[in-house]
Amino acid sequence: MRIIEVLADCGHVDTIRGIAEHNEILDCWVDHSAEEERCSMRLLVRVEKQQVVLDAIQQALAALQNWRIIIHPVEAVLPRAEEQQEPAKKSSGGRTREELYVEIEAGARADANFFWLVIFSTIVATIGLIEDNAAVVIGAMVIAPLLGPNIALAFGAALGDKVLILRSLQTNVSGMLIALVLAFCIGLMWEFELVSHELMSRTDVWVSGIVVALVSGAAGVLSLTTGVSSTLVGVMVAVALLPPTVTVGLMLASGNFKQALGAALLLAVNVVCVNLAAKLVFLFKGVKPRTWLEKRKARQSMLIYIVFWVVTLLILVGSMNFYHLYF
Repeated sequence: MRIIEVLADCGHVDTIRGIAEHNEILDCWVDHSAEEERCSMRLLVRVEKQQVVLDAIQQALAALQNWRIIIHPVEAVLPRAEEQQEPAKKSSGGRTREELYVEIEAGARADANFFWLVIFSTIVATIGLIEDNAAVVIGAMVIAPLLGPNIALAFGAALGDKVLILRSLQTNVSGMLIALVLAFCIGLMWEFELVSHELMSRTDVWVSGIVVALVSGAAGVLSLTTGVSSTLVGVMVAVALLPPTVTVGLMLASGNFKQALGAALLLAVNVVCVNLAAKLVFLFKGVKPRTWLEKRKARQSMLIYIVFWVVTLLILVGSMNFYHLYF
């Protein structure tokens, strides 16, 4: 449940009440602010109704000025609301489009914190891979910030938001390049042998790797749309992306180009699978823009996005079979 608070001119109270009655929300009340011209209208809304109500309010107030919508989380309501008899319509799974945008957009920012976390996680992952220490590798996954930009890329395509798509691409590419270059530099300074299971397991790709990457991307989106903590899911995505990136850098530094090619192929397959799965889950959960024009642009973006990733995955699967046959 959410409380949708609307700050607007008092003359629009009836409009907001009409929206509330039409959508059969749980409760609605009005508080007059210190300014006599504005009112605070609060609506207690069920999960499955919140996006519909929010869109209706935005549409009703779009042409006006000096209005604001604030969404408040609700821990509990007494007496308990009666359970709905009819199954809920497909929704984003408990969080509105606007709530998702605030969190996902923040995860796509290439700020100092992001870069430092990439550096720290790469150093830890490199040590864990060389010393064949699974616990250290898992520790690197905990601090790796690779979930955000990948999910943001799929979310931007779902909304047709070109700015978010470009920003997430830049963040993702820059983060992976930093990890690759740093691992390469460590590999030049640190002599190691190809005896580590943790390292060598990232130099080839099989069907199991594709499944892990697909599940990781899907789980990442579900954790965000349902409001479940994304920490452990972030570890899953990091497992699919950071170790192969580090492995590519280490193998290039040591002159093992065959293993570097295998790790690069694993990395490419994982990136494609994570993003494809994330986009499909956003599509299944019904995440889309509000206005008709934005929806039209988003449909075009979604089609291009899905076709691109599917074709790329098919090419990589063919490359994977070629690699196994001739290398």
